[in-house]
Amino acid sequence: MTLPEIQSQIKSLRCCVVLPTYNNERTLERVLNGVLQYTKDIIVVNDGSNDSTREILLNYPQIIQLHQPQNVGKGNALKTGFKHAVNLGFFYAITLDTDGQHFPSDIPNFIEALEASENKNILIIGDRNMNTADVLARSAKGNRVSTYWMKAATGLKLQDSQSGFRLYPIKEMTSIKFMNATKKFEFEIEVIVKSYWAGIDVIHVPIKILYDLEERVSHFRPFMDIARMVVLYIWFLLVRLFYITPRNFFRKLKKKGLKRFFFEDFLRNQDSPKKKALSIALGVFLGLSPLWGFHTVIVIFLAILLKLNKLIAFAFSNISFPPFIPFVLLLSLQTGNWVLGIESHYTLEGIRENFDLMLHLEAYLVGSLVLSTSSALVFGLLGYVFFLIIDSKKVLTHG
Repeated sequence: MTLPEIQSQIKSLRCCVVLPTYNNERTLERVLNGVLQYTKDIIVVNDGSNDSTREILLNYPQIIQLHQPQNVGKGNALKTGFKHAVNLGFFYAITLDTDGQHFPSDIPNFIEALEASENKNILIIGDRNMNTADVLARSAKGNRVSTYWMKAATGLKLQDSQSGFRLYPIKEMTSIKFMNATKKFEFEIEVIVKSYWAGIDVIHVPIKILYDLEERVSHFRPFMDIARMVVLYIWFLLVRLFYITPRNFFRKLKKKGLKRFFFEDFLRNQDSPKKKALSIALGVFLGLSPLWGFHTVIVIFLAILLKLNKLIAFAFSNISFPPFIPFVLLLSLQTGNWVLGIESHYTLEGIRENFDLMLHLEAYLVGSLVLSTSSALVFGLLGYVFFLIIDSKKVLTHG
């Protein structure tokens, strides 16, 4: 696209540029002049700078300026800028750092990617190619840590999860509730995770980068900021295990119906028969094990750790779904008594109405472990044979 075309597209897409800045007097003017080539819709959030930032901004009366009385953090500045932009009627906001590392000339990359995407509900992140020699070692390390945890917490595979050069769908993001505590760099992580969970696509576009140590002022604190990110990721990991994965499972099941869900997501899954069978075995084992209240989080965690099928493992762990609990207890107790050589006298009605598990704890623990192990082996083997047959029929059908 030509420059006039880019300018026109930015305006038609109702896109602005939000620039959070803090003590970047050496590079701020260059960044502003670069952005002004593409749009005059700029919102600068001065996050309590105590250098000559205010004086520099006096030379740019044509842009919107929001001055914070004190420094709070980049996350807070972004939230402030986004809220103001939405109130002005903008749908998208491009952000880039004012420390000189980003090139405003890469703005067209984001506009062209947005134009080319069928889904306009999209978050676009600039990929700095962190494996290059020009990237600072601490920046590359921080990005590797963040990218690893991003995948663990969401399953989303990104090349650069920390890049501040982005295009945000700020209008769509108004329905997302962000934490008040994410006032610094970790907000950029929260945006990715919660946007992805809300159904917003996340993609990369390539960008250039410059690390000039003589003029660049970085406010990233390697230890404290990475620590805050890791704590946030651990929280997101727990949310994924306890809420997001079960929610997505039941949403898909409800949307497709049991029959369609079974054939499309269960039978036709691309995992091997061995992986599917091991996933069944894991789900059955944990579903029948004496780990009441923790089945979901443990099965999903182990499925992720062992690289098994989370959907199948979770589905079979629901063998201990509340209506089935009395049956599971009865089978476990009878199995335990059989192993211990004790005569069983339990009934399903007795377990439902008046049953004290602590009086029969030994029999239950022994029985549940034996039952869960043996059932996992049986269901796993049956599943393996079943999926081998299904796969062989697929080969014959397509052959």
